Amino acid sequence: MEQRLAFVLNWSTHETSMAELCRAFGISRKTGYHVVAHYQAHGLDGLAPRSRAPQHHPNAVPEEVCAAVLRAKAAHLSWGPKKLQPLADEPLHIKAAWPVASTRGAILARAGLVVRRPPPRQHVAPRTQPFGAVQAPNDTWCADFKGWFRTADGTRCVPLTISDAYSRVLLRCQALHHGTRTEQVQPVFEVTFREYGLPLRLRTDNGPPFASIARVVCHHWRSGGSN
Repeated sequence: MEQRLAFVLNWSTHETSMAELCRAFGISRKTGYHVVAHYQAHGLDGLAPRSRAPQHHPNAVPEEVCAAVLRAKAAHLSWGPKKLQPLADEPLHIKAAWPVASTRGAILARAGLVVRRPPPRQHVAPRTQPFGAVQAPNDTWCADFKGWFRTADGTRCVPLTISDAYSRVLLRCQALHHGTRTEQVQPVFEVTFREYGLPLRLRTDNGPPFASIARVVCHHWRSGGSN
């Protein structure tokens, strides 16, 4: 803006030719005449930088067609852009200019009528490697809760099973009636450890309370609790 104003002020004095003035400002004569023409037509406002964005988009959807899409959405709130079609009473030129589904979706989005879906959950890559081989008893134990049920008196019963992965022997099947928290499960594991020794590995689903039981196993290993 300042350079254009200085250029016009120097030009208005008529003391320097257009060619010399353009060379002094480092512009072409075509640009110099263009700046002067804008100044003569619009005054100082003509020297302000103007947006280069196009004033008209040849592929823009007409406003009346956008309004027809919104009317169709208002008549069928549960329909998405793929299903929306012109209403029966719309003029023929509206039906002929009906936009494609992606454009209809953009029109609805600009109007705030599209509810964005939450991003998909990140899926854990499937485990392709098999579990380590079990060579002998007490190499690996498996622990899990079976499906709960109610006894005849209505008490909730959750069976906890502990088995040896090598021999398939069921080491413990304990009915838990007061929840599956660590304080209910830990005594069952401790009794089983004392009776059968400590396994090298304990295979569980790592959910509660098994994550806490792993600390119990480590404590027995450190204290020499294994026979």
